[in-house]
Amino acid sequence: MWVKVGNYPRSFFENMISENTFTGEFLYSLDDKGRVNIPAKFRSSLSPDNDSTFVTTKGMDSCIVAYPSSEWRKVEDGLRKLSSASRIYRSFVRSTVRYATPAKMDKQGRIQISPALRDFAGLDGDVVIIGMVNKIEIWDPVKLKEMEVEMPETDQEEFENLADKIIL
Repeated sequence: MWVKVGNYPRSFFENMISENTFTGEFLYSLDDKGRVNIPAKFRSSLSPDNDSTFVTTKGMDSCIVAYPSSEWRKVEDGLRKLSSASRIYRSFVRSTVRYATPAKMDKQGRIQISPALRDFAGLDGDVVIIGMVNKIEIWDPVKLKEMEVEMPETDQEEFENLADKIIL
């Protein structure tokens, strides 16, 4: 069934994406104080219970991950379930939370990235912001390109198996 877009209010289409769902890629710049603008599309999907706050930390790759505070609480719950008797679990928890920093958006929609995280991700100037469904990745454009080149060719069958698991 086809409909004219002009017959529906903008909010109709904005509500089609779930709260705290982030998709797409955007190019922004860090300012002199280490702040980065969160794309308007991402700001509008942030649920009110997050109080405009993200938690930034090291990503699994050479990037920064920004979790809405409600999603970060889920990460914390998962980390609490790991036994501190296990050396590898302790190391994983430490590496995950060591650099975790709450960052409340200012009136312009920017968040502060700590100097330690900027150093880790090599951020200085332009950044690529990628929506990763429930979180956001913040990359140095050169490191992102290098990572994409270094990734082994993905087997189409592996992708199809993953798609089957999530019902694409």
